[in-house]
Amino acid sequence: MDNKGQSEKAADRRLNWVDVARGIGILAVVAGHVWTRGAFRDAMYSFHMPLFFLLSGMLSRPQPVAAFTTRQFAGQMRPYAVFLLLLILIDQVVERMKGHMPIFNDWPEDLAPILLGGFWLRGPFTIFWFVPCLMVARVLFNMALARWPSPFQLHWALVIPPVLGVAYILGRWTTASPLGLLSVPMAFCLLWVGKAGGQMAWRRWMAIPAAALAMAGLSGIFPTLNMKAADYGWPLLSIAGAIGTSVLIFALSIRLVPVGGAFAMLGRAALVIMYLHVAVIHYLTPYLPKVCLFALALVVPFAIERLIGLSPPLKRWLL
Repeated sequence: MDNKGQSEKAADRRLNWVDVARGIGILAVVAGHVWTRGAFRDAMYSFHMPLFFLLSGMLSRPQPVAAFTTRQFAGQMRPYAVFLLLLILIDQVVERMKGHMPIFNDWPEDLAPILLGGFWLRGPFTIFWFVPCLMVARVLFNMALARWPSPFQLHWALVIPPVLGVAYILGRWTTASPLGLLSVPMAFCLLWVGKAGGQMAWRRWMAIPAAALAMAGLSGIFPTLNMKAADYGWPLLSIAGAIGTSVLIFALSIRLVPVGGAFAMLGRAALVIMYLHVAVIHYLTPYLPKVCLFALALVVPFAIERLIGLSPPLKRWLL
């Protein structure tokens, strides 16, 4: 094989492990929304959202600020708005068929919480905080990265600590979060951790502290996280537990690439699964056991993502 072929194969492998990691992450997200109480739920919440921010940071590259910002707002808020509107319409039909009032039933007053999003979106819409939060965090992170391309430059040591402090102060002060923006400071810090970690060579000894932090997070020794509410558990420690678990998942994902096709497929459909899985759980919870809910919350959005992919116009608008 020539050098070009070897380079392309290596690039494909890197992308494949990222998809595998996303697939594992979306499994944890769905599980945490099916099993909503107890130690298992807390274990899933201890890492599932930080994992996606860390991955995004690892993949970040400095880009022209204006062009990147425009692409982010156009590319992310368009599917956000379409999926949100679609679920609002579905809720109007399904809840009335069940003999209940829809979640939004006081018009035009309900336009305010819909536009505010984040904290004000509950039930089947509860996950809609994540994409605007990630988008704004990525835009702000790219602005900084465009000036300081290396995450190890001294400037970052002057930026990250105060931003981290703001994250904890805001989380203690309020839970109100328009468009999920309350969690942006912590997301920004996780993007930096992901970027810095992605430029560090992996050493086997690193698995020891990562495993110790992961066990403390997964077992509940460190209080769990709820990033939507900006509840970050014990300062630094709970987030460190999330980072430890994510690092182990990343290492596992690299090894799973040859046999992890199912995880990779879920990872590539993660956006649609993220938007739609809570609605499947919300509407079917009274009728099905949790194992069935878990399966359907993955299969139904995955099938919808495949159908969207068959239509270029829908793919352009929704993916």
